[in-house]
Order: sequence, then structure tokens, then C-alpha cells
Amino acid sequence: MLLSRLAERRGLCVDDLSRLSSVPEAALRAVLDGAPPGRSLLRQLAPVFQLEAEDLFVIAGVALPLEMMPLDSLAGTAVARLARHAAQLPQDQRDQLRRLAQSLPQEHRTRPVPDPRPYLQYPPGPGGLLMRLLANRNLGWAAGAQTFLPLTGRYWSAATYGQVGRGRIGLTPDLLADFAIVLGIRVDDLAVLTGVDLPDRTASASEASVDVTGLIWDVRRLTLDQIQQLGDIAKSMR
Repeated sequence: MLLSRLAERRGLCVDDLSRLSSVPEAALRAVLDGAPPGRSLLRQLAPVFQLEAEDLFVIAGVALPLEMMPLDSLAGTAVARLARHAAQLPQDQRDQLRRLAQSLPQEHRTRPVPDPRPYLQYPPGPGGLLMRLLANRNLGWAAGAQTFLPLTGRYWSAATYGQVGRGRIGLTPDLLADFAIVLGIRVDDLAVLTGVDLPDRTASASEASVDVTGLIWDVRRLTLDQIQQLGDIAKSMR
């Protein structure tokens, strides 16, 4: 059970988790032994693991409720464009862009959530988990590849990410480190979740990458139009 692995990696016993999350010990023991976790429990555990609740849902294999899903399924390319321009801005302008993104009004969903296309339905496994976490940021194969390049300095083809997700290409330590930067999740957490070794040398994410990763999360509940406007602003700032 991945939640049990995370708890062990953090050195947290059931008593610790219960005290920090206010979840009864009995409920935690059941979940760590493999029982399906409830949504409320995952929301309470997320801050303890220093993860976004939406990501913990994905890790636990629990479907996201509608209000926690990215707002616009067509926004991937706009997110990648925004990330590319934002990564080239100085610190003060990145901060300004994030404040603007956080200030935008939350619009209502205008399109129904589509069923995932067959090629985006990943089997259980470490690659599928990482690609589902990427999708939690409105990034698929192509948009993901376009985002990895400015944040990690390394290019892998869109098809490579797809085949990793489908288990046809094995995860490497270097690729795991790249996912950690783009997802904003600790690489040691991803290592324990996927069973992939840590890279020999783990480069720290740059300040720009950390800021852009946060920006990508800031816009996951914005509309395509709003994200495109932010991308235009980021481009003009350059």
C-alpha cells in the first residue's frame, strides 16, 4: 500500500499520524493495512505528508471528486506555454505572475469532464502513477514534454512519457528526478512510491522551477481563456 510506504519513509507510526491528522487510530490502521481510504481521511492526511490533497487521492487510487479535478481538460498546451515563458522571468516578475493567477476569479466549469482517451488510461504501476500525477496538473504527453524541457533542461519525446505511463519504457533515476521537479514532489517520496532508485546525484530544483511548479498548480482550477491570458502576460513581461 503506497500510503503505508510513505508513512514508513517519513518515520511516522500510526500514533504519529493520528496525532498530526486527528484521524482515529483504528481508521488509520485499517487504511495502512490496505482498506480503501475515505475522502475525508485523505484530506486530513495530506498536510501530514506535505502533499496536495488531490495528489494524495491519486497516490491512494481514489477518484477525484469533480470539485478537485482540473477545471478545463483542454488547457494543457496553454499551461505548457505559460510555464515556458514564466521560467524565463526574474524572481519579482514570477512572484507578480503568481499573485495575479491566485487573484483570478474561480469560474464555473463550462465543459463536462470527458472520459480519458484510451491512450491516457494507464495500467497500475509506477509509470502510470507519475503520469496520473502529471494529469492532475492538466499535463498529458505533449504538454508534459513541453513543460519538462524549460524546468529540467532535459528533453524527452512526448511518446516517451506515454510509454513510461503504459509501462513499456522503464523509469530511470534521472527521469524520476525530472518528474520530481515538475510535480513539485520530493524525489525521495517518488522513489519510495515507484520503487525506482534515487539518482546518484540529485540536483536541487532551481528557484525558477519551484516558482513555475507552483504556478502550474495555481492555474489548475482556471479556465483555458484565463490561462492563455496569463501566458500572454508572461510573454509580454519578457
